[in-house]
Amino acid sequence: MVNQTLARRYALAIAGLAREQNAVERVSADLRSVSEVLSAPGLAHEFFVSPVIDRPAKERALLEILDGKMHPVALHSVLLLVRKRRESLLPAIVAEYLALERAGRGVEPMTLESARPLDRSEFQHLVARLEQVYGKKFEVTEVVDPSLIGGLRIMMGDRRIDDSIAGRLETLARELLQTT
Repeated sequence: MVNQTLARRYALAIAGLAREQNAVERVSADLRSVSEVLSAPGLAHEFFVSPVIDRPAKERALLEILDGKMHPVALHSVLLLVRKRRESLLPAIVAEYLALERAGRGVEPMTLESARPLDRSEFQHLVARLEQVYGKKFEVTEVVDPSLIGGLRIMMGDRRIDDSIAGRLETLARELLQTT
């Protein structure tokens, strides 16, 4: 809980700076990219989270690699985390920042699971219909899960709509067990 609160504070500060410099989207893309690289297993991750490597060496290496490739707000945010020994917060900060950015654009995240890949027209029609029904814009993550057998499972915030064959079978099994 403390880490989440701290991550939110950092994200709010970064978002404020990005807005001041009209660089919200650029900072968002840069933070997402650096977080993916530094969080993925490998040498970059080991270097970034290693307590053995001293802070000034990490800062110099990151500055040398990322300077000119990232917006200064994103770069200095990462360097500040290193300086404050809070590198482990980067994924949570990025998640909070992206949530703030989506909220600022009036967009809500949605996960759409299907048993098979939807063709573009089906996908666009479904998303347009959901946006119309809920009166919101959605940023959709599409997931293919063959275990659904057929149908869809939709997750929007704290709402979950399970219209999959697997979900219906589970409901039927539960009802049969309750009646016997």
